[in-house]
Amino acid sequence: MSVKATSIDIAYRAGVSQSTVSRALRNSPLVNEETRLKVHAIAKELNYKVDKNASNLRTQSSLTLALLLCEDPTNDDSHINPFFLTMLGSITRATARQGYDLLVSFQQLSSDWHADYEDSNKADGIILLGYGDFKDYQEKLTKLIEQNTHFVIWGPSEHSEGRLSVGCDNQQGGYIATAHLLEKGCKNIAFLGDASDHSPEFKSRYLGYSQSLDEQGLKVDKQLQYSAISTEASGYDAAMKLLATKQQFDGIFAASDLIAIGAIRALTEQGIQVPQQVKVVGYDDLPVASFANPALTTVKQDTKVAGEILVESLLKQIRGEEVESQLIKTSLVTRQST
Repeated sequence: MSVKATSIDIAYRAGVSQSTVSRALRNSPLVNEETRLKVHAIAKELNYKVDKNASNLRTQSSLTLALLLCEDPTNDDSHINPFFLTMLGSITRATARQGYDLLVSFQQLSSDWHADYEDSNKADGIILLGYGDFKDYQEKLTKLIEQNTHFVIWGPSEHSEGRLSVGCDNQQGGYIATAHLLEKGCKNIAFLGDASDHSPEFKSRYLGYSQSLDEQGLKVDKQLQYSAISTEASGYDAAMKLLATKQQFDGIFAASDLIAIGAIRALTEQGIQVPQQVKVVGYDDLPVASFANPALTTVKQDTKVAGEILVESLLKQIRGEEVESQLIKTSLVTRQST
């Protein structure tokens, strides 16, 4: 007895994903003509017949969105950046208002989280939060684009061809943080955070920092920049390295609140008073910022607005409406650390 061919067999023969086979057999315009003809030819050769019931099921809306919290370095075992947890409530409420359910999943960077959520009918689209090293993450995003998956990412808009993103204006945020320190009389301002392409959001914050200094005729001192990821431990280590150089500084702009809190601990341990001797500004406005000692001046990212725009943008994309990547303005929250 002959074995009935499946779409997996066609995908293997054609060298494409199963979802591409599904779209090609539906004559979707998202699949190029060469691939579509190749898939149809293999299907005919294998005497493959489309299961009409299964096909209809896949084209139905699940009325569910998937929120994937991706692995980030943390001091604890959660591996979830606390900033993204502050967005969860807003995304949940915005999804519910649109009549959708929200499927929340934690995905390790090494796992196959780009599996096709849409064709399995798990969700109509994906919201992605967090990515760790952005260069490592790019391969996963490329795979989603190739699979024609509906998705939106919270993050940088640079080099976003084929990708829908929502994020805050990080350069503007870095600018206002540094301008505030300059207004407070700081002349030698350190930057703690990764300023490379591996962390494009931090890099944009660094560019805002540099722009603000430049406008005041102050030279950016590379010896006052120390790389750090968004954890208290990393901020502490970066500040200790800065202190060990004996470089003169009277202000610190930290690329995240967690880095800033770690830096304040390092300064305090070394007998340096904040803000009397060194003023510190963070970034994110996490709930813990107002309870730090001293309470942390920080750049606020509006997580309520962010959640609403993420959901709205994804649903527009799902409906085939015109939608563009967006940047959200930041604001400064002044507290006792400056």
